[in-house]
Amino acid sequence: MAPSPASFAADQGLLEAARRGDEGAYASLVEPHRRELHAHCYRMLGSVHDAEDALQDALLRAWRGLPRFDGRSSLRSWLYAIATNTSLDAIQKRKRRVLPFDHTGPTDPKDGWGEPPTETVWIEPYPDQVFVEEDGLVQPEARFERRESVELAFIAALQHLPANQRAALIMKEVLGFSAQEVADAMDTTVQSVNSALQRARKTVDEKLPERSQQANLRSVGDERVREVVQRYMDAMARFDVDAVVGMLAEEAAWSMPPLPVWFDGRDAIRGFLARGPLSGEWQWKHLHTTVNGQPASAAYCHHPQFGDFRPFALDVLTLDGERIRSVTSFVVRDTPVKDRDFYERWPEKDADTERLREAFAAFGLPERLG
Repeated sequence: MAPSPASFAADQGLLEAARRGDEGAYASLVEPHRRELHAHCYRMLGSVHDAEDALQDALLRAWRGLPRFDGRSSLRSWLYAIATNTSLDAIQKRKRRVLPFDHTGPTDPKDGWGEPPTETVWIEPYPDQVFVEEDGLVQPEARFERRESVELAFIAALQHLPANQRAALIMKEVLGFSAQEVADAMDTTVQSVNSALQRARKTVDEKLPERSQQANLRSVGDERVREVVQRYMDAMARFDVDAVVGMLAEEAAWSMPPLPVWFDGRDAIRGFLARGPLSGEWQWKHLHTTVNGQPASAAYCHHPQFGDFRPFALDVLTLDGERIRSVTSFVVRDTPVKDRDFYERWPEKDADTERLREAFAAFGLPERLG
């Protein structure tokens, strides 16, 4: 939608003031774009923390480069170009983020929870209710909906792409920019963009399930989805292994980043639950939330020394119909040692402050429950 003459004139006035060094005017210009730019950096980087750093760097670059902004593109397009290139720079400095499913083979529950390899960096959960306010497509030309583009499967698939392919696919298929706009943003040719897109689409299509979570959730309906999550939380709270396993799809999987272990199939998950979180060693409370556009449960473990329940993990549910196809449990505990025995009592260990901030505080979840 084209801006009205009045809003265009107002933006031009702010732009001129910002060029003269008015920081307040600059803040007014970029603030309407902050949330979508943050989501863009998250898709590129797979980390809320990295996305925040990249966004701050991009906005600083934009502030310094404002005198060179000639207005041939929209301010939004210009900001996206800067955020994309800032994210590309960040990708060059670190390893790609993964989920345990992409890192190693499944674990035998008899081997325990294992230890985290220090060289691995994991995809982080995304507070979509904070940053993504609308459903549907960003632009009619886009291929993926807003919430589809932050689903765990989509973010994980993106991380398999080389940086330039990742950027091209996100800008074209998620944001709906033209191939020429993408080429201008990445300082390359339309031919190069189209070539990168062709390869990126093939990789992503191979990694993604046939139906997105958003399509599945719509087919099930909000009320039934809430019922599924509530049944899951109730079963977990009463240590009912059979009830939890009975909710799983045939080829279900369960992972717990930052640990590299994951359990494949109902039998393996049953063994893990009976030996681990549902052994009766710990008491649990749960809150319903949403993570990466998917239903989730915030798990709180009782700590006798405090007399209350403290955050342990965000369990993100991926559904197949009303069955649970996978649980990705983002745990907020410290991982200071490689001793396997340490993780047998993991729920009662100290919380990792940074993970706690990114996985609970960012979602507006309470720090404790009575």
